[in-house]
Amino acid sequence: MTKASKPWKRRTAVASPAVAFVGRHNSGKTTLIERVIGEMTARGFDVGSVKHHSHAGFDIDIPGKDSYRHRAAGATDTVIAAPGQVARISTIEGEMECSEILETMPGHDIVVVEGYRKSGLPTIEIMRAANAADAAVAQAFLQAARNEAPLGTDFIQMARAKMHADRAGGAGSANGADSGAVPEAHADDLAHKMPTGATVAVVTDIPDAQEAARIYGIPAFGIDDIAPLCDFLEVEYVRRRITVAIQAGGESKRMGRSKATVPFAGRPLICRLVERLSPVADYLLITTNEAENLGFLKDEFPHREIRLVPDVYDFRGALPGIYSALKAAESEYVAIVACDMVCASPALVAREAAVMAATRADVVVPVNKHGFEPFHALYRRSTCLPVVEAAVEAGEQRAQGIFSKVNVCELSQAEVLQAEPMGGCFINVNTPEELKMMEKAFAEE
Repeated sequence: MTKASKPWKRRTAVASPAVAFVGRHNSGKTTLIERVIGEMTARGFDVGSVKHHSHAGFDIDIPGKDSYRHRAAGATDTVIAAPGQVARISTIEGEMECSEILETMPGHDIVVVEGYRKSGLPTIEIMRAANAADAAVAQAFLQAARNEAPLGTDFIQMARAKMHADRAGGAGSANGADSGAVPEAHADDLAHKMPTGATVAVVTDIPDAQEAARIYGIPAFGIDDIAPLCDFLEVEYVRRRITVAIQAGGESKRMGRSKATVPFAGRPLICRLVERLSPVADYLLITTNEAENLGFLKDEFPHREIRLVPDVYDFRGALPGIYSALKAAESEYVAIVACDMVCASPALVAREAAVMAATRADVVVPVNKHGFEPFHALYRRSTCLPVVEAAVEAGEQRAQGIFSKVNVCELSQAEVLQAEPMGGCFINVNTPEELKMMEKAFAEE
């Protein structure tokens, strides 16, 4: 796999994908996770981590330090801040759910979670031959696979039935998969720590577990297969880089001047779009035929590395503009947004990216009573670029002219509102009068 390029900043609007590594006590979870984090970091990914501590009362503060004294005096929330680091120690009631913890960790390429088997996250099961509990679980895992029990089956009752049969002296199966009594010491592991429907891979050196994984059709990696395991994580779970392409073609007849540079709240309108969409952009480009008039953006946003890209074709049209954006994009996921959408939503772009990853669609496009919204949509570069080029060469101008030729996932109005409860994402300004109305609404926010 190629090393990922570093984005200019961590995205604040994008939820972090997460994968849980689970196993029994002494399965080697921490050692494996340490090696995975090291490899993923070496590939250029921003990795977060969560460790589930099963015992109450742990403390990471040091007695005698100032922060410890703050907490000892009664503070329930203490933040320790220094250049390059910040830590927070909070007193809470009960225990936070894993999902709640992940909500506080946006912007990572992936979060590696140790534990939290019941979190609902995709899980990678670790089983080592040197660990007796793992060997017992692997044996039951293979028995379930050979019995054609679905991976999503609740194995608890199956494991308990096996234990009862073994204790009663029941004979093993003809193939020997479940021969031998199950030690009492592993009863809890068999009842509560078996692979589940959330299991997406197995890391093991136990032949029974490898065979069970093969039957279930999930990948199995050796204990030392760190690079192949990280290849799997990179392909299946790492957050996809997003190029945000703002379409700013040039002069608008109805506006009477360029929409990009028309004043909005005292600044060029394009500045508002850049600021709104930057939190979700790994790469930011603006398609424009007036690069000389937008050069100020590089001084206005020196840390953004904004690229000004001219249109490929010398004639206007929605689809030729999309082609220019896709051609210049630096990533597979390309969010295309019109520069006159004053309430363009980074949260909606993030939602579209999550949907594209889950559905493997070529286009994720919002739909409302007015139809498609192709200029607040997400496009998969590799599949859409050749289709768009062929359509433009055939004379097609409409953005939706390609939708019958690619795999499109439509986002309903209700789904859009889930991502952006305030709505208004698709409001655009075409005339000076509409601009003034939006400026007034903006001033009243």
